[in-house]
Amino acid sequence: MAAKRASISDIAKELNLAVSTVSRALSGHSRISEATRKRVWKLAEQLNYQPNHLAAALRKGRSNTLGVIVPHIDGHFFALVMKGVEAVANKAGYNVMLCQSNEDYEHEQKNIETLINAQVDGILVSLARTTRDFKHFEKVRKRDIPLVFFDRILEGVDVSAVVLDDYQGGYQSVKHLLDQGCRRIAHFGGPQHLNIYKNRYAGYCQALHDHNIPFEKDLVVFGDMTLEDGIRSMNQLLALPQRPDAVFSASDFSAVGAMQVLKQRKLRIPYDIALSGFSNETFASLTEPMLTSVDQHCEEMGGAAVRLLLEMVQERTKQLSPRKIVLQPQLLPRESSRWRQE
Repeated sequence: MAAKRASISDIAKELNLAVSTVSRALSGHSRISEATRKRVWKLAEQLNYQPNHLAAALRKGRSNTLGVIVPHIDGHFFALVMKGVEAVANKAGYNVMLCQSNEDYEHEQKNIETLINAQVDGILVSLARTTRDFKHFEKVRKRDIPLVFFDRILEGVDVSAVVLDDYQGGYQSVKHLLDQGCRRIAHFGGPQHLNIYKNRYAGYCQALHDHNIPFEKDLVVFGDMTLEDGIRSMNQLLALPQRPDAVFSASDFSAVGAMQVLKQRKLRIPYDIALSGFSNETFASLTEPMLTSVDQHCEEMGGAAVRLLLEMVQERTKQLSPRKIVLQPQLLPRESSRWRQE
């Protein structure tokens, strides 16, 4: 019996006691004699008994666990968001159960099932790149499990969320490039059904319009925002009759892919082509030259998202209107774009 994890029933059977008596003894109940408590605890240690806190919590109607679904944990952004989530959740007495969708819609559906089955008290989600509908989240709503999105949400869906003002981040990035004297500014864009990429693209377009720069369709390349996409997109732009003098990428990863191509082609950054990315990944300040990017206040986003979720958990019996918290971006100009004094 000692080889497996013993239960209260095992202890009760060995000592010929009622299960309720053993349970009270283990919890230090005053009605149980000191002698019985000692007998119970002695055998519990011998049998390697470990209390099932989850089962106890569920009997009280809550698991004290929050579920989080992220597209991936690679890189700087989601790792720091999780740091912010766990700091606030742990302080409030909650554990965190983390799932990765690996940018896959079907895997995200499985993540939802896993968290529902684990009876988490609430769920935080940043959508997979391939997610295009809200159907699998209806299960969460029907079970009245509080749900908060962060960073990535579907356009046109009214949900509680914590997001960055990606439009401003895009606008500031392009304005910075214009202030450096760039006039043919290309854009690497992500999937437009996701808010972050749609809004960064909108900021790009508006900045050009406000500075009387004509929009050129050939200068916009959409992809999945990977390093490989950056390589492909940069090669595509360099094949144009007139190459761009700058690129604003909606991701640091694709910006670094572009940087690799420019170096192979012996083009000078930023003098021949300037580069600006988005997300301020750790490697952005380690590249040569260092990459201009936009900081998304990752830890602040994670903390704000879990605080909003905990408010919903505590007010679970009330019908709360969806709330949206919008954080402000911070442009970080570095050597990949900055060659004039602003």
